[in-house]
Amino acid sequence: MDQLSKKIVSEYTTFPEKVLQFGTGNFLRGFTDWQIHVMNKKNLFNGQVVVVQSTKKGAVDTINEQDGLYTLYLQGIKENKPVSEHEIIDSISRGINITNQYDDYLKLAENPDLRFIVSNTTEAGIQYREEDLLTDRPQKSFPGKLTAFLYKRYQAFQGDKNKGFIIFPCELIEDNGNELKKIVFAYADAWNLESGFSQWVEEANTFCNTLVDRIVPGYPKDSIQEKTEELGYIDQLMVVGEQFHLFVIEGPSFIKEEFPAEQAGLYVHVVDDLSSYRLKKVRILNGAHTAMTPVAYLCGVNTVCEAVTSDLTKQFVEKVIYEEIIPTLPFSDEDLSQFAEDVLNRFKNPFIHHYLSSISLNSVSKFQARILPTLVDYIERFGELPKATVFSLSALLYFYKGKRGDESITLVDDESTLHLFTECWSLYADNIQKLALTILSNEKLWGTNLSKIPHLTESVATQLKTINQYGMTEALTQFLQQKGEKNESVY
Repeated sequence: MDQLSKKIVSEYTTFPEKVLQFGTGNFLRGFTDWQIHVMNKKNLFNGQVVVVQSTKKGAVDTINEQDGLYTLYLQGIKENKPVSEHEIIDSISRGINITNQYDDYLKLAENPDLRFIVSNTTEAGIQYREEDLLTDRPQKSFPGKLTAFLYKRYQAFQGDKNKGFIIFPCELIEDNGNELKKIVFAYADAWNLESGFSQWVEEANTFCNTLVDRIVPGYPKDSIQEKTEELGYIDQLMVVGEQFHLFVIEGPSFIKEEFPAEQAGLYVHVVDDLSSYRLKKVRILNGAHTAMTPVAYLCGVNTVCEAVTSDLTKQFVEKVIYEEIIPTLPFSDEDLSQFAEDVLNRFKNPFIHHYLSSISLNSVSKFQARILPTLVDYIERFGELPKATVFSLSALLYFYKGKRGDESITLVDDESTLHLFTECWSLYADNIQKLALTILSNEKLWGTNLSKIPHLTESVATQLKTINQYGMTEALTQFLQQKGEKNESVY
């Protein structure tokens, strides 16, 4: 059986490279790259994506082997019916490994057709690293790489205001475009770049805050043989996603003309303020994902669908959403209940095998962005700790012990984060109170000193001791059986 490539595809259209994409992962291929494919089919965009791999591990080699082609399966509820459909996506032109093709990367800045920059480097990706230098090949941080690229663009076109970019960072942090822009200016200052460059960045480029929403589990390892037989070719980049999608872009209205996704019938909205969209989505959908992951995974559950259909973990997820997340949000009960119901139905999608191990990547930064605001808001509103959220935090600390029974957990996070947890579990396995205090007080992890929240350390330590002694299933059972007990007051 042949591998997917141009050789076995009868119809393939080549367009100018208009989009620079940071990230080779499943999400962007199942989201923005698919949107560009749809627009191209309707002759509305007529551009392709060049993908940059900025980490040691990535899919660039396979992308080039398959001529940028991959199959996208969209599975879920469509017009109230379960639907599974697939299509070859041809919006990617090629991939570049920035580690060993840095000159090719900078050469892209000279392409006059290039207009958009898209990124998805996880919540931990948009950060300033003072060790980054303009002369590095490449810089370590994504914003550092981007600043070097923008500077090359500025030089190549001598500051032409018509050669700036529309930038869509898709990382799930609040004000992602604004934050990325701030860091670009910080590098421009640290690298002593001329004032004309900063002026060009400000006036010629549009950094958009964005909200992205589509569940993209990625490569269907559990059904790849069946799908390969159905397709009749081998596709190492196959991606599975749900039918639902939403892309909200906070930016000027001219973006609608240059990125005509809404005209193509896609659920893409260019708005003046996306805060209401973001708050519901990040708190409820992403918050539930992050809260359930360590709890359900340590109970022996492997997918989101299992987590919201297995009785024990289902109770926990619903408790988090309805009793702790929703009461902190400033929207009508009807609106929030409907949104939560839609989210849970999406989680139950029978076609999607969304592995908790995939959601667990960079869990600490995800907790900080998605759940910590709920914790803080709940305390401010009710004057007590949200029990299920605290239980999830305790489960997260245990998850980073790296063991599920006799099975080792492959933890993926910042090296310093992994080192801290490894050290703490090595030193304080017999002193859970000390372990909890050390981790919760680390401001680098959480962006604040969580140990200063009254009774939080004690509550986390108590749950952590139970999990450590009895295992997650028994600890969760005991937790859910606690009826009518008043939460720990923080006042």
